[in-house]
Amino acid sequence: MTSQYSESEINKMINSYKKRQLRDKKKYDKNKDNEDFKIKNRERAKAHYLANKEMKQNNYKKNKEVLNCRSLYNYYKYHSRINEFIDKFPEKCEVLQNYGFVIDSGSGSGSE
Repeated sequence: MTSQYSESEINKMINSYKKRQLRDKKKYDKNKDNEDFKIKNRERAKAHYLANKEMKQNNYKKNKEVLNCRSLYNYYKYHSRINEFIDKFPEKCEVLQNYGFVIDSGSGSGSE
């Protein structure tokens, strides 16, 4: 793989990133107990939530089938019945595998 940056440029970027993260963390730790900061932060978070609420709902609707399949798989895994899940729901296994989910055909770590 060829890179457009030299090794020294990459190290410089990484160090710069680490310094910025440390500086931002110190700034946050200093301001996190300030009431004005809390109010502004809550307003910003609420505005972000309201602006992206529909996008989050669309994302959930798009992935609803996968989430339902994964939930059912986890139920069978918890109860150490993965082989039964594979036999009963081959179409759900296929959906999970298409999304890169690895189905362990061994026994789960269940309570039964």
